[in-house]
Amino acid sequence: MNIIVITILALCAIGVTAAIILFFVAQKFKVYEDPRIDEVEEALPAANCGGCGYPGCRAFAEALVKADDISKMNCPVGGNSVMSQVGSILGHEIKAAEPTVAVVRCNGTCENRPKTNQYDGAASCTIAASLYSGETGCQYGCLGLGECVDACNFDAMYMDKETGLPVIIEDKCVSCGACVAACPKDIIELRNKGPKSRRIFVSCVNKDKGGVAKKACSVACIGCGKCVKECPFDAITLENNLAYIDYSKCKLCRKCVLVCPTHAIHELNFPPRKEKPAEKPIAATVKPAAAPKAEAKTEEAPKVEPTANDETTENK
Repeated sequence: MNIIVITILALCAIGVTAAIILFFVAQKFKVYEDPRIDEVEEALPAANCGGCGYPGCRAFAEALVKADDISKMNCPVGGNSVMSQVGSILGHEIKAAEPTVAVVRCNGTCENRPKTNQYDGAASCTIAASLYSGETGCQYGCLGLGECVDACNFDAMYMDKETGLPVIIEDKCVSCGACVAACPKDIIELRNKGPKSRRIFVSCVNKDKGGVAKKACSVACIGCGKCVKECPFDAITLENNLAYIDYSKCKLCRKCVLVCPTHAIHELNFPPRKEKPAEKPIAATVKPAAAPKAEAKTEEAPKVEPTANDETTENK
């Protein structure tokens, strides 16, 4: 009996001693965590999409609290409303950021870009891109296997069976960038939505020379530079035989769209162009016929007054 009691007391003494030691160790190595991290995390949408550049909303909340300037940090899913709430928690003034949306910069449909072979392998764009250039003559275009669609957690993309290209659903796209990271061909880009969701962009990433690009795809950018010369705002650059429109400089004048010979520049959500009235043919001006000249009047012979000799002659 005494052995049992001694054992119990010994175990209790060991437990109390261990608890005291752990308490002092925890106090010694305690890590302070700012309580605002929890508040910021609650304000975030908890999508954990990684569009902010951090592995999750918790990591993003910690970065926001520790940062001295959060003006360049953004939650694409929550948008300006969430960031303004975060700014009020942290005491920062947040400027409204321009909303962005994913854009597919490839128009190589089955009609525009005919196939030259058939891929029969794993249904993964990454695997296909590592094996060969693709089923068509364009090595830069979309592979059409839908890896970007699988990466989207918001059902904002689908593959069009007729064109073989991914389609973005604007209303659902949160601009998280998951599709951008998933595409091995880098044909998806985040661009400003623009006023009334109007955008202009070059729907091509082919860097081959004009003849080669045109042969592979009928609507490829051939690097002719006409759009560069036409743009009055210096928003278009030409590099490696490929034109690119800077959306921060573009004023949506649409002049470049009209001069592109291959229709590689796309304009979205614009009203239809007004047709110019047909020019009236200029009527030939017919000069009126000259009035006939008045005929010269014949001068009458002057009357000769009879002389005295004439009168005597008549009397005889």
